Amino acid sequence: MKALWIALALGALAVSARADLPTHEFQLDNGLDVLVREDHRAPVVTVMIWFKAGSIDEAPFETGVAHLLEHMMFRNSKHLAPGEFSRLAARFGGDVNAFTSYDFTAYYQQYEASRLPLALELEAERLKNLRIEDEDFHRELQVVMEERRQRTDDKPTALAWEKFQAVARPGTGYAHPIIGWRDQLAQLKPEQARSWYQRFYVPGNATLVIAGDVTEAEARPLVEKFFGDMPAGETPPRPDPTLNPPAGERRMTLRLPVRVPALYMLYNVPSLATAKDPATFYALTMLGGVLDGGLSARVESNMVRGQRLAAGAGAGYDGLQRGNGTFTFTASPNPGVSLDELEAAFEQEVRKIAEQPPGEEEMDRVRASVLAGQVYQRDSVMGQAMELGRLSVLGVDWRLAEQFDENLAKVTPEQVQRAARDWLVAERRAVAHVIPEEQQ
Repeated sequence: MKALWIALALGALAVSARADLPTHEFQLDNGLDVLVREDHRAPVVTVMIWFKAGSIDEAPFETGVAHLLEHMMFRNSKHLAPGEFSRLAARFGGDVNAFTSYDFTAYYQQYEASRLPLALELEAERLKNLRIEDEDFHRELQVVMEERRQRTDDKPTALAWEKFQAVARPGTGYAHPIIGWRDQLAQLKPEQARSWYQRFYVPGNATLVIAGDVTEAEARPLVEKFFGDMPAGETPPRPDPTLNPPAGERRMTLRLPVRVPALYMLYNVPSLATAKDPATFYALTMLGGVLDGGLSARVESNMVRGQRLAAGAGAGYDGLQRGNGTFTFTASPNPGVSLDELEAAFEQEVRKIAEQPPGEEEMDRVRASVLAGQVYQRDSVMGQAMELGRLSVLGVDWRLAEQFDENLAKVTPEQVQRAARDWLVAERRAVAHVIPEEQQ
């Protein structure tokens, strides 16, 4: 009970602290969206630029190009020699990196606050003047090919998940891996990366986030100086997100050189962007917490420690996606337990909630756990920049983050029950049994 009250208190502090951190929003004439979050607790600043361009935007013949261009953004530009971007940042105490997801690509720099002009100048330089030389491209392509080999091709569990995703999310850009299919990745050409850069890396397709020990009065003139002269370009069209109809139950058996068997189950469910009623997103969030929100959650209590069916098991909802959300179950059985038994146990946990809503005490525990996670995420300047940027490029009003706690508190046990009953159904489910090769 003490832990519960501490978590609730932290949630209240998060609401209060966030309300005290001013956030400013403006747009340049060329369409660049800018968010400035003031947090003066420490003399640091994070600069992130987010592009509405991820691997789901790739055509079937160019999988991997979004991630490969991310690598190229650190290579060469009109005024910076290959590798000089990162060397300059390091010289002035900066930390720089980037990441590509299905939904977006983002770049960040972190410095002592007085280096904000440097961070913006460097970011503007590669956005305006990137050079993709053939030799550099082919060199970086080999780096990415090796990355794929190490992270996926030589890791049976990663390879299993990649194959499962192709079946679990049919007819969408989520069905192919972010790093790209190996055969297609090997055939990418410099012209494809240049085309991607020209199509998607335009001001109207980006959000610039500046967070930390900075004011709008300091940031706006610098943003205007370094980004204001960029031509608007043509923002690529993007269809409105819609909820896909059920694809029907899909099943697969994978025999790979894994050490232990594994069960994967994934349900295609609404995201915040595709839900007709936003309340569905919050109900599914609470459902995820009821099933797997710590040691006292149902999957851990019943399947792992109670019945001892699984050596490890988990469940989770990801509703912050450009397309539909996903509700996922994964588990590895204890010796003597079959994957069919694990699957039946997961179905039983879902059925219990569909037939009987969780009690208020359980709902309070789940809210406390979810809110505590939000507190930890927002405690850092980087975490705040991540939250603002991600919501912005997903087409979600970033102000919803300030209402998250309030909306979560409105979820009733009956809404959680309805979420389990309506969305965790067989026609929305894909199932994979991953079996060691020597097992028949």
